[in-house]
Amino acid sequence: MELTEVGGLARTVLDRIETVVVGKREALETVLAGILAGGHVLLEDFPGLAKTLTARCFAQTLGLGFRRLQFTPDLLPADVTGSFLYNQRTGDFDFRPGPVFTDLLLADEINRTPPKTQSALLEAMQERQVSVEGVTHPLTAPFHVLATANPIEHEGTYPLPEAQLDRFLLRVSFGYPSREDEWTVLRRRMERRQEDSVLEPVVDAATLVAMQRALEDVAVDDSVGRYMVELAAATRTHPQVQVGASPRGSLALLLTSRAAAVLAGRDFVTPEDVKRMAGPALAHRLSLMPEAWLRRTEPGAVIAEVCASVAAPASGKLPSYSR
Repeated sequence: MELTEVGGLARTVLDRIETVVVGKREALETVLAGILAGGHVLLEDFPGLAKTLTARCFAQTLGLGFRRLQFTPDLLPADVTGSFLYNQRTGDFDFRPGPVFTDLLLADEINRTPPKTQSALLEAMQERQVSVEGVTHPLTAPFHVLATANPIEHEGTYPLPEAQLDRFLLRVSFGYPSREDEWTVLRRRMERRQEDSVLEPVVDAATLVAMQRALEDVAVDDSVGRYMVELAAATRTHPQVQVGASPRGSLALLLTSRAAAVLAGRDFVTPEDVKRMAGPALAHRLSLMPEAWLRRTEPGAVIAEVCASVAAPASGKLPSYSR
């Protein structure tokens, strides 16, 4: 598949989702960049800001199988992965797949379940497989997890450990809409005369996989690649950071910057693509110093400082590509 076709389909997907999720084009582009890069996305924001709706809309427009799993304190790992059940007719134990066996899994309020159940997703997210009772069951492509979390509610929650946060390619926040956008939401709801919105698919699962493979053709100049490495390395020496981004962070920056370039209609990555994806790709991978937490310093602010301090390659040194 040509990159121009990938970009066109991706923009059509975003246009269609924007008929339901209003005024959040940049956040939607970031989520789609994570999906095109083949990764998982954590949607972290206050309740009622269209996180669950966004996941459902992406599943519909991308033509993906969709399962929603509500994470609760009494959820067991088998409720995620599935389990073996005794079949009285055959006298054997049959495997009953859990919700993780789908194309797009919405892990709703993932921080409300204990770490043992949270870790049930780790193997699926990283290895694309599930092991139950010593038997390994592969997950078919595409497989993506969109997880939601509430950043302000702490009672009855279990914060995600750094190892699991690192499995998410991106972390995205939506923020409150403007007054005009909020009125548009209300007006469209009245025009629709029903609560649910159903979007027609733009692509199917096989086409999405082809789009993901096509991203390997996006060119990355050495100077831009080294710029990604410098950004990740700068987080490790920042005075307010206890543990900086690992090489997995710079790899996430590479993959998502390629997707951002395609969404912008280009077949090569620029430093602007890298800067745009630096916050979503790196901020959740930082562990700040205790005194930084006391000053309520946000990891995103640290990434902004890093981007401002690390010199980007001059645009004149970037090669010109044409297809």
